[in-house]
Amino acid sequence: MLKDFAKLQTFLMVIKEKSFSKASAKLGISQPAVTQQIKFIEDYLDTKIVDRKKNGILLTKEGEDLYRIAQRLEKAISSSEKELLKIINKEFTFVMGASFAIGNYVLPNYLGEIKKRINNEVFMNVALSDEIVEQLVDKKIDIALIESPVFKDGIIYREWVEDELVVFSNQPIKKHLVADDLFEFDWICRNEESHTRKLTSETFEELGVQCTNFNVLAVLASPTAIKESITHADKNSERPLVSIMSRHVIQSELAAGTLYEARLKNHKIMRKFYIAYSKEKKHDAFVDNVVNYLLTLNKV
Repeated sequence: MLKDFAKLQTFLMVIKEKSFSKASAKLGISQPAVTQQIKFIEDYLDTKIVDRKKNGILLTKEGEDLYRIAQRLEKAISSSEKELLKIINKEFTFVMGASFAIGNYVLPNYLGEIKKRINNEVFMNVALSDEIVEQLVDKKIDIALIESPVFKDGIIYREWVEDELVVFSNQPIKKHLVADDLFEFDWICRNEESHTRKLTSETFEELGVQCTNFNVLAVLASPTAIKESITHADKNSERPLVSIMSRHVIQSELAAGTLYEARLKNHKIMRKFYIAYSKEKKHDAFVDNVVNYLLTLNKV
């Protein structure tokens, strides 16, 4: 088989210069060497690829087919060489994508270590889980960290850490809530496209209540916006303002005593965070390094 690309490069130069002698001059090798390399290709393929004429050369049908293949190979190799040089020169960018709760409140704690492990810069995109997976499919990011496995062909999904959704407010509320308690609050809810909203709605259905019957003051897309709205709400209001959020988002405020959490009685709203990456990058050294590190984080 053809073990290197040099002979095909010689073939491409012969076609470009339309001459064996001109190709040898361009390549800096002797004309017999050019002839020998073309003959090697013909012997390997067991077919004639070039006819030498007085006024130049003429490709055979098989030669034309090989020419198209060799051009594609040359382009792919050139592109790969550029990517390799970026790695050698530390010019490549490793991009991670994460859903809101993970990207804003979990991953920042580990970006420094990830950067050290791949010895390069790490950039991060934050969006809804389904948008992040689309970025992964479109090869705009290298690894996705998501709140729900938005399944797509060609993507590997690995379970990561556990997350719990809790009710929270800026004033003390009962630690364990029953269905009737939920109607005593004012609510800020996540947008319907979010996994948090879908998971919460499923739990409410089990309790026999509907979100539409709550006194909802706002529907927001950002966990940060919801947290800030509740943090700065009137703490003396007769009706506490509440929402349901990943405990990771509010754990600093819970520790500081500026926010208070509660759980639904007999219902623990748990979910898994997932690591996702393309099957094409299954053996990528950088992806493998980062994934293995993240999987060591049993608790976040």
